[in-house]
Amino acid sequence: MAVASLVLGIATIVFSFIGLYLPGLIMGIVGIVLGVLAKKKAPSGMATAGLVCSIIGTVLCAIVFIACVACVGTAGGFAACSEALS
Repeated sequence: MAVASLVLGIATIVFSFIGLYLPGLIMGIVGIVLGVLAKKKAPSGMATAGLVCSIIGTVLCAIVFIACVACVGTAGGFAACSEALS
């Protein structure tokens, strides 16, 4: 489980940079669950690394997703404003 958590954490970080936010969030949450279970079953450095990578990747995906939604919302507001001015 520790290896799976580490792989999912690294994949989540990569997905946050290439723009696949929703799969990244799902994989990050699964990685967090697996990391916690691995730490309870047999505490090791790899379980801790998987947990940390999964948390960092999930937070990155969430921040970038929220920023993209805000940008799209703002762009819609600018479009409506420019139509009203013309």
